[in-house]
Amino acid sequence: MALVCRFLSGTHILRKCLKLCAALRPPPDLCVAAYCSRSLQKPGATPGRASQQSRPKEGLQGHEQKEVTLDIPSSEEKPEVSFDKAIRDEVKDHFRRLKDEIVSHWVGPEGRPLHEVLLQQARVVWQFRGKEDLDKWVVTSDKTIGGRSEVFLKMGKNNQSALLYGTLSSEAPKDGDSSQSGYCTMISRVLRGAFERRMFYDWSQYNSLYLRIRGDGRPWMVNIQEQTDFIQKKDQMYSYFMYTRGGPYWQEVKIPFSKFFFSNKGRIRDAQYKLVLDKISSIGFTLADKVDGPFFLEIDFIGVFTDPAHTEEFAYENSPVLNPRLFK
Repeated sequence: MALVCRFLSGTHILRKCLKLCAALRPPPDLCVAAYCSRSLQKPGATPGRASQQSRPKEGLQGHEQKEVTLDIPSSEEKPEVSFDKAIRDEVKDHFRRLKDEIVSHWVGPEGRPLHEVLLQQARVVWQFRGKEDLDKWVVTSDKTIGGRSEVFLKMGKNNQSALLYGTLSSEAPKDGDSSQSGYCTMISRVLRGAFERRMFYDWSQYNSLYLRIRGDGRPWMVNIQEQTDFIQKKDQMYSYFMYTRGGPYWQEVKIPFSKFFFSNKGRIRDAQYKLVLDKISSIGFTLADKVDGPFFLEIDFIGVFTDPAHTEEFAYENSPVLNPRLFK
């Protein structure tokens, strides 16, 4: 009988202990929140200390629950775009550029004192040291008229030059209109000022074009265009040949401006005119030697300089028959 009473009293005490343990156990929501908070901790933190610091104060009467919120932007949220603000910012930027142009004009040519410009014997106009330098150029080929030539432009080794490469194909397009094809061209973009005004280069104090190149032995045509306001003159340009040697060595090319001959729509004219150096719009390089296959041309820089040994003013003669307007 005594054993039965002792067994019943032990069972009663065990039930009380189980109820007390259930009261002290945290709810499931709190466990999930604590687990998420521990998973979001930095890897360098100590698990033991972090768990002790993040453990909430628990009591016998109630428990505080913590929510973990993540600042994840919704895919439906779109950034605010203000058209009026974009227009104002663009106008302010153009006025700022116009102010800089006016100030530099009062200081001197290109914002430098006049005596420094007059004493300068050489000038680098284009050089290739980054992607922003490649953005100043445009490449095109006979693909625009249905041909098969391809041309590409990228930075050279160690970002110290520009590499123009591709494949030339003289196969004429089968459109029934074009009978000739096979050219690749690299042209500089027109210089733009404030409010997208067309600007030009002034090379009047120099007499030669200076380039540092490395090619594959192909002949190229160097084309220079003047700044003009008449649409009838948009196809007029001055050209001269540039021969590459090929091989791994760099080549320095010097072409006097007096050697450039006048052409219109790709045809050399009988009446030749002198290149006006104070209104240069752009310069380009054209490959059209009718030799199918791959090609490349690597350019370090393009500049102008004054050669004191060159005294020729114009290399081509004119007569009243060829150019009567010059002899009126």
